[in-house]
Amino acid sequence: MTVDGTWNLTIDTPMGERKSTLVLRSAGNTLEGSQSAEGQSTDIFEGTVAGNDVAWKVSITQPMPMTLEFSGTVSGDSISGNVQLGMFGTSSFVAARG
Repeated sequence: MTVDGTWNLTIDTPMGERKSTLVLRSAGNTLEGSQSAEGQSTDIFEGTVAGNDVAWKVSITQPMPMTLEFSGTVSGDSISGNVQLGMFGTSSFVAARG
């Protein structure tokens, strides 16, 4: 299952839905790319691919500085999983291939 491509990602946060655009490319077991939201874009880091399982981190500054830690499963043109929102706990996310 290839994870490469552009994804429309939605996180269900305590402050409501947050949307972003995720661009991913895999190289072996390494996942690289960027995530964009609210006019800002940043590179993902510590990205991994293991079969259909993916994980990555991204540091954001809006609405406040924190590192988001994503882990999910690719199924066709969708990814679903959980994201650790720093000190705010864990929320679910879904992404659809754009």
